[in-house]
Amino acid sequence: MPIEIGHVKAIFRYPVKSMAGERLEAASVGWHGLDGDRRLAFRRINDRSGFPWLTASKLPELLLYTPQRRENSTQRDLPIHICTPDGRELPVFGEDLAADVGGRSGEPVQMMHLNHGIFDDANISVITLDTVREIARLAGRDTDVRRFRPNVVVSLIQPVPFQEDNWLGGVLSFGHGNETAAISVTMRDVRCAMVNLDPDSASPAPEVLKAVARGNQNNAGIYGAVTRTGQMAVGQGVFLEAKQVDGR
Repeated sequence: MPIEIGHVKAIFRYPVKSMAGERLEAASVGWHGLDGDRRLAFRRINDRSGFPWLTASKLPELLLYTPQRRENSTQRDLPIHICTPDGRELPVFGEDLAADVGGRSGEPVQMMHLNHGIFDDANISVITLDTVREIARLAGRDTDVRRFRPNVVVSLIQPVPFQEDNWLGGVLSFGHGNETAAISVTMRDVRCAMVNLDPDSASPAPEVLKAVARGNQNNAGIYGAVTRTGQMAVGQGVFLEAKQVDGR
């Protein structure tokens, strides 16, 4: 039986991998995550590994590029321009943008569009406000939730940091009814140096990742796989159906 554990505090989508995100009031969730989430990424042309994507861990300035949409665009639409850190608006698939990013990274890059998205581990990420606040306390500094690049931020009824770890194997649903989204909680979100980067300046603060390591063995938040497509909105209740143990 699902129990209510909190409500959706914020929703974020990242049209281009590692670039600035968009804060949404509502989102459609398909089998490959939020519509329009991480559908674009820069590929490092000379990289032959299984993960050739350029990310902010290699080029922190990527966080300062902002995707721009048409005013009447739908959630499925791709951004048409990117605003660069120096204020220029360049076409997403244009040579000028690739040259700008490639020049900053020191290697040639190409913008790619993948219909199913470009994800590190899973296509939905969730973190609670209480986890972020505890990391901020341990780090001794104000910590913006955007450092953690979540899709969903949850405000808990019972505020316990790192409570997400207890959701493993369970199912989270967002709102009531069959038209709302649900995910299976598949794994903890193991953090990397990305959390050290300020989303507005890209300046590093190593104490943030150290706080995550000290507070919860480098884990903060969870990843999930979509088990029911549907809608998600700020203010919706969040319900947990816990993993069954020993047939009970």
